[in-house]
Amino acid sequence: MFDLGISKMVMIGVVALIVIGPERLPRVARTVGALLGKAQRYVNEVKREVNQAMELDELRKVKTSVEEAARDLEHSVRTHASDFQKEVETLSKDLQDVPSWEEGSMQQDEAASAAPEDGLEDASKRAFVTAVAPVSAPAARKNWRARRQAVPQWYKARQQVRRSLRSSAARRHAGAAGQPSGGKSFHSAHRP
Repeated sequence: MFDLGISKMVMIGVVALIVIGPERLPRVARTVGALLGKAQRYVNEVKREVNQAMELDELRKVKTSVEEAARDLEHSVRTHASDFQKEVETLSKDLQDVPSWEEGSMQQDEAASAAPEDGLEDASKRAFVTAVAPVSAPAARKNWRARRQAVPQWYKARQQVRRSLRSSAARRHAGAAGQPSGGKSFHSAHRP
Protein backbone atom coordinates (compact mmCIF):
# COMPACT_ATOMS: atom_id res chain seq x y z
CA MET A 1 0.00 0.00 0.00
CA PHE A 2 2.54 2.58 1.13
CA ASP A 3 6.23 2.23 0.58
CA LEU A 4 7.36 2.33 4.20
CA GLY A 5 10.66 0.93 5.28
CA ILE A 6 11.88 0.13 8.80
CA SER A 7 13.83 3.38 9.08
CA LYS A 8 10.80 5.49 8.08
CA MET A 9 8.57 3.71 10.59
CA VAL A 10 11.08 4.26 13.40
CA MET A 11 11.27 7.94 12.46
CA ILE A 12 7.44 8.26 12.52
CA GLY A 13 7.32 6.49 15.93
CA VAL A 14 9.92 8.86 17.46
CA VAL A 15 8.11 11.96 16.14
CA ALA A 16 4.75 10.60 17.40
CA LEU A 17 6.27 9.93 20.83
CA ILE A 18 7.60 13.48 21.05
CA VAL A 19 4.44 15.16 19.68
CA ILE A 20 1.73 13.03 21.33
CA GLY A 21 3.44 12.12 24.53
CA PRO A 22 3.95 8.80 26.28
CA GLU A 23 0.55 8.66 28.05
CA ARG A 24 -1.62 9.04 24.90
CA LEU A 25 0.65 7.14 22.49
CA PRO A 26 -0.80 3.61 23.17
CA ARG A 27 -4.39 4.79 22.51
CA VAL A 28 -3.36 6.62 19.33
CA ALA A 29 -1.38 3.57 18.17
CA ARG A 30 -4.45 1.34 18.66
CA THR A 31 -6.63 3.80 16.73
CA VAL A 32 -4.11 4.07 13.90
CA GLY A 33 -3.82 0.25 13.79
CA ALA A 34 -7.62 -0.12 13.62
CA LEU A 35 -7.83 2.49 10.84
CA LEU A 36 -5.03 0.77 8.89
CA GLY A 37 -6.80 -2.60 9.34
CA LYS A 38 -10.06 -1.13 8.02
CA ALA A 39 -8.22 0.40 5.09
CA GLN A 40 -6.55 -2.93 4.28
CA ARG A 41 -9.88 -4.79 4.50
CA TYR A 42 -11.50 -2.20 2.22
CA VAL A 43 -8.67 -2.51 -0.33
CA ASN A 44 -8.88 -6.33 -0.19
CA GLU A 45 -12.66 -6.20 -0.67
CA VAL A 46 -12.27 -3.92 -3.70
CA LYS A 47 -9.64 -6.30 -5.13
CA ARG A 48 -11.94 -9.27 -4.56
CA GLU A 49 -14.85 -7.53 -6.30
CA VAL A 50 -12.64 -6.59 -9.25
CA ASN A 51 -11.40 -10.19 -9.51
CA GLN A 52 -14.99 -11.48 -9.35
CA ALA A 53 -16.02 -9.09 -12.11
CA MET A 54 -13.10 -10.27 -14.24
CA GLU A 55 -13.95 -13.93 -13.59
CA LEU A 56 -17.61 -13.32 -14.44
CA ASP A 57 -16.55 -11.63 -17.66
CA GLU A 58 -14.30 -14.60 -18.49
CA LEU A 59 -17.14 -17.02 -17.66
CA ARG A 60 -19.48 -15.09 -19.95
CA LYS A 61 -16.91 -15.32 -22.74
CA VAL A 62 -16.48 -19.05 -22.15
CA LYS A 63 -20.25 -19.51 -22.05
CA THR A 64 -20.72 -17.72 -25.37
CA SER A 65 -17.91 -19.73 -26.97
CA VAL A 66 -19.40 -23.01 -25.68
CA GLU A 67 -22.87 -22.03 -26.92
CA GLU A 68 -21.41 -21.14 -30.31
CA ALA A 69 -19.57 -24.48 -30.46
CA ALA A 70 -22.80 -26.29 -29.51
CA ARG A 71 -24.68 -24.47 -32.28
CA ASP A 72 -21.96 -25.40 -34.78
CA LEU A 73 -22.05 -29.01 -33.62
CA GLU A 74 -25.83 -29.14 -33.86
CA HIS A 75 -25.70 -27.67 -37.36
CA SER A 76 -23.06 -30.17 -38.49
CA VAL A 77 -25.00 -33.08 -36.94
CA ARG A 78 -28.16 -31.97 -38.72
CA THR A 79 -26.38 -31.69 -42.06
CA HIS A 80 -24.75 -35.10 -41.63
CA ALA A 81 -28.07 -36.60 -40.53
CA SER A 82 -29.84 -35.19 -43.57
CA ASP A 83 -27.03 -36.48 -45.83
CA PHE A 84 -27.31 -39.88 -44.17
CA GLN A 85 -31.09 -39.86 -44.59
CA LYS A 86 -30.69 -39.04 -48.28
CA GLU A 87 -28.22 -41.93 -48.67
CA VAL A 88 -30.62 -44.30 -46.92
CA GLU A 89 -33.45 -43.21 -49.18
CA THR A 90 -31.37 -43.72 -52.32
CA LEU A 91 -30.23 -47.13 -51.11
CA SER A 92 -33.78 -48.17 -50.29
CA LYS A 93 -34.90 -47.08 -53.77
CA ASP A 94 -32.02 -49.04 -55.30
CA LEU A 95 -32.91 -52.03 -53.17
CA GLN A 96 -36.52 -51.91 -54.33
CA ASP A 97 -35.32 -51.90 -57.94
CA VAL A 98 -33.28 -55.11 -57.43
CA PRO A 99 -35.32 -58.33 -57.81
CA SER A 100 -35.87 -60.30 -54.65
CA TRP A 101 -33.80 -63.35 -53.73
CA GLU A 102 -36.60 -65.83 -54.43
CA GLU A 103 -37.18 -64.36 -57.88
CA GLY A 104 -33.44 -64.52 -58.63
CA SER A 105 -33.16 -68.12 -57.43
CA MET A 106 -36.24 -69.13 -59.43
CA GLN A 107 -34.70 -67.58 -62.52
CA GLN A 108 -31.44 -69.45 -61.88
CA ASP A 109 -33.32 -72.74 -61.38
CA GLU A 110 -35.20 -72.19 -64.64
CA ALA A 111 -31.95 -71.39 -66.43
CA ALA A 112 -30.27 -74.47 -64.94
CA SER A 113 -33.12 -76.77 -65.94
CA ALA A 114 -33.23 -75.28 -69.44
CA ALA A 115 -29.47 -75.63 -69.95
CA PRO A 116 -28.35 -78.97 -71.36
CA GLU A 117 -26.12 -81.20 -69.29
CA ASP A 118 -22.65 -80.48 -70.63
CA GLY A 119 -20.81 -83.10 -68.69
CA LEU A 120 -20.56 -85.22 -65.62
CA GLU A 121 -18.50 -82.65 -63.79
CA ASP A 122 -21.07 -79.85 -64.20
CA ALA A 123 -23.95 -82.14 -63.19
CA SER A 124 -22.10 -83.31 -60.09
CA LYS A 125 -21.34 -79.73 -59.14
CA ARG A 126 -25.01 -78.80 -59.51
CA ALA A 127 -26.11 -81.83 -57.47
CA PHE A 128 -23.61 -81.00 -54.75
CA VAL A 129 -24.66 -77.36 -54.60
CA THR A 130 -28.36 -78.21 -54.45
CA ALA A 131 -27.80 -80.97 -51.86
CA VAL A 132 -25.77 -78.85 -49.49
CA ALA A 133 -27.89 -76.49 -47.46
CA PRO A 134 -26.49 -73.85 -45.19
CA VAL A 135 -26.01 -75.44 -41.81
CA SER A 136 -26.77 -73.21 -38.89
CA ALA A 137 -24.66 -73.43 -35.79
CA PRO A 138 -26.34 -75.17 -32.86
CA ALA A 139 -27.83 -72.80 -30.34
CA ALA A 140 -25.37 -72.02 -27.60
CA ARG A 141 -26.36 -72.95 -24.09
CA LYS A 142 -27.29 -69.91 -22.11
CA ASN A 143 -26.67 -71.37 -18.69
CA TRP A 144 -23.05 -70.85 -17.67
CA ARG A 145 -22.94 -73.91 -15.43
CA ALA A 146 -24.42 -76.10 -18.15
CA ARG A 147 -21.74 -74.94 -20.58
CA ARG A 148 -18.97 -75.68 -18.08
CA GLN A 149 -20.24 -79.10 -17.11
CA ALA A 150 -17.54 -81.72 -17.60
CA VAL A 151 -19.56 -84.94 -17.60
CA PRO A 152 -22.13 -85.48 -20.40
CA GLN A 153 -25.74 -86.18 -19.48
CA TRP A 154 -25.85 -89.58 -21.23
CA TYR A 155 -22.90 -90.76 -19.10
CA LYS A 156 -24.60 -89.60 -15.91
CA ALA A 157 -27.79 -91.43 -16.87
CA ARG A 158 -25.94 -94.65 -17.66
CA GLN A 159 -23.83 -94.53 -14.47
CA GLN A 160 -26.78 -93.35 -12.36
CA VAL A 161 -24.95 -90.33 -11.05
CA ARG A 162 -27.00 -88.36 -8.55
CA ARG A 163 -27.64 -84.78 -9.51
CA SER A 164 -28.56 -83.50 -6.07
CA LEU A 165 -27.65 -84.65 -2.61
CA ARG A 166 -30.27 -85.53 -0.05
CA SER A 167 -29.77 -85.75 3.66
CA SER A 168 -30.41 -89.02 5.44
CA ALA A 169 -33.46 -87.47 7.14
CA ALA A 170 -34.90 -86.54 3.75
CA ARG A 171 -34.23 -90.05 2.44
CA ARG A 172 -35.92 -91.64 5.47
CA HIS A 173 -38.90 -89.32 5.12
CA ALA A 174 -39.22 -90.14 1.42
CA GLY A 175 -38.93 -93.86 2.20
CA ALA A 176 -41.55 -93.67 4.96
CA ALA A 177 -43.98 -91.90 2.66
CA GLY A 178 -43.71 -94.71 0.15
CA GLN A 179 -41.67 -92.72 -2.33
CA PRO A 180 -38.51 -94.13 -3.80
CA SER A 181 -35.48 -92.87 -1.96
CA GLY A 182 -33.40 -92.29 -5.09
CA GLY A 183 -30.84 -94.93 -4.16
CA LYS A 184 -29.78 -96.95 -1.20
CA SER A 185 -28.83 -95.09 1.90
CA PHE A 186 -25.87 -96.08 3.99
CA HIS A 187 -28.04 -97.46 6.80
CA SER A 188 -30.33 -99.53 4.62
CA ALA A 189 -27.42 -101.06 2.71
CA HIS A 190 -25.73 -102.29 5.90
CA ARG A 191 -28.76 -103.60 7.79
CA PRO A 192 -29.18 -107.38 8.13
